[in-house]
Amino acid sequence: MSEHHRVAIVTGAARGIGAATALRLARDGRAVAVLDLDEAAAKASADAVTAEGGTAIAVAADVSDAGAVQAAVDRVAAELGPPTVLVNNAGITRDNLLFRMSEQDWDSVMGVHLKGAFLMSRAAQRHMVDAGWGRIVTVSSTSALGKRGQANYAAAKAGLQGFTKTLAFELGRFGITANCVAPGFVVTEMTRATAERIGTPWEDYLQQRADAIPVRRAGAGEDIAHAVSFLTDERSGFVSGQVLYVAGGPHT
Repeated sequence: MSEHHRVAIVTGAARGIGAATALRLARDGRAVAVLDLDEAAAKASADAVTAEGGTAIAVAADVSDAGAVQAAVDRVAAELGPPTVLVNNAGITRDNLLFRMSEQDWDSVMGVHLKGAFLMSRAAQRHMVDAGWGRIVTVSSTSALGKRGQANYAAAKAGLQGFTKTLAFELGRFGITANCVAPGFVVTEMTRATAERIGTPWEDYLQQRADAIPVRRAGAGEDIAHAVSFLTDERSGFVSGQVLYVAGGPHT
C-alpha cells in the first residue's frame, strides 16, 4: 500500500458498525482516525485497534458542525497524514410516525446524516485530490427504500445515495471513488434501542427480524466492515457511484 493511501477516517466509530469498520481498516494496514461525538467511547475503539498493533487516534467532533469537522480533518492530517479514505458512518435515529415527528426530530437526523456526510466529504476530498487517489464510502440503509416510523431516517439514507452518486461524477477524474453500503438489520446498540422503544423483548425482536431475512440470521458489524474494506481497497477502483445492499438477501 502506497504511503498516501494509508490514512482513513471513520465517523461514528465509537461503537457498532463504525467500530467494526475501524478495526477492519486497521487490519487492512491503514492508520485510522476514530471520529465520534463521544470522545471517551472513541478512545475505547481506538484502543482496540492499537491493542492489535495498529495505529489509531480518537477524535471528538460533531459532524454537523462545519468548524468542528474542519478542525478534526486538520488534526488527522497533522497527526496521521493526509486522509485519503473516508467512511461516513455517523448516524442517529429519532423514529416516530409522521404526525408525531417534531421538527427537531427531522432536523437532528438530517444534520448528522446528510449535512455530516457533506461536511466530512468536502473537508476530506481536498487531501484526496492532492493525492490523486481517494475512497469515500457512505453508510446508507435498506430504510432508504421506505420504512414505517422513519420518515426522517429513510429520507436521509435515500439522500445519501443521491449524494454519493453525485460525488462519483464530480470526483472520479481525480482518482476518487464514492460508493454506498446499505446495511439491512444489524445487531447494534441502535437496533437494541428500537426493540426497547417498541416494547418487544430483545431476543423476540431479534428472532422476528432474523426470520424475515433470507439467510436466516441478523447481520453483524463485521459483515458491513468487510464490504467497506473492499470498497476502500485498490481492487475496487472501477466501482463508483454504486449502492451495495448488505442485508442477507435482495432489496428492490
